[in-house]
Amino acid sequence: MSAFNDQYFATSDRPVKVRMCDHPGCNQAGDYRAPKSRDRLNEYYFFCMEHVREYNKAWDFFSGLSPEEIEAYTRDATVWERPSWPMGRWGDAEKSLRDKAMRYVFGEEAVPNFTAPPPSVPPAEREAFLTLGLEHTATFDAIKARYRELVKKHHPDVNGNEKSNEDRFKAIVQAFAVLKQSKQK
Repeated sequence: MSAFNDQYFATSDRPVKVRMCDHPGCNQAGDYRAPKSRDRLNEYYFFCMEHVREYNKAWDFFSGLSPEEIEAYTRDATVWERPSWPMGRWGDAEKSLRDKAMRYVFGEEAVPNFTAPPPSVPPAEREAFLTLGLEHTATFDAIKARYRELVKKHHPDVNGNEKSNEDRFKAIVQAFAVLKQSKQK
């Protein structure tokens, strides 16, 4: 098979270039392409319909590969041959970001290692516990102690009436009110 198997045919107004079938001895037009090998998928033979059907029946992309190599190829192709990462690491990254945010909000002192309350806790209470940096299992005495600590730290009179501290102070007071009301029920 030659690199170029083209012939010219004369028509009424001009000659037309036609690619001939790459099968030896065939004089039909090679209109259908077929890959040369698994390693050269961008290089093609051009066959007529009859010979491309024969070629496709005999074509085995995985010929010469072991079952393990076929499995590895299939797994790579499943994710478009791109790496994937375990889903669990996103949870760790989220926890790390949450801890950094709490350190920013509450200062550089050690922030308690807390987890979000389970869904059985109403959303307003969940948000209040997160605002105060407490576990949902905290007692009312612990809530009051944390409230007093944060109020002293974020009170507008102590911080020069800065808007960010004022907003934080309001959030702390609101969170305490929600938890106080829920604990008195």
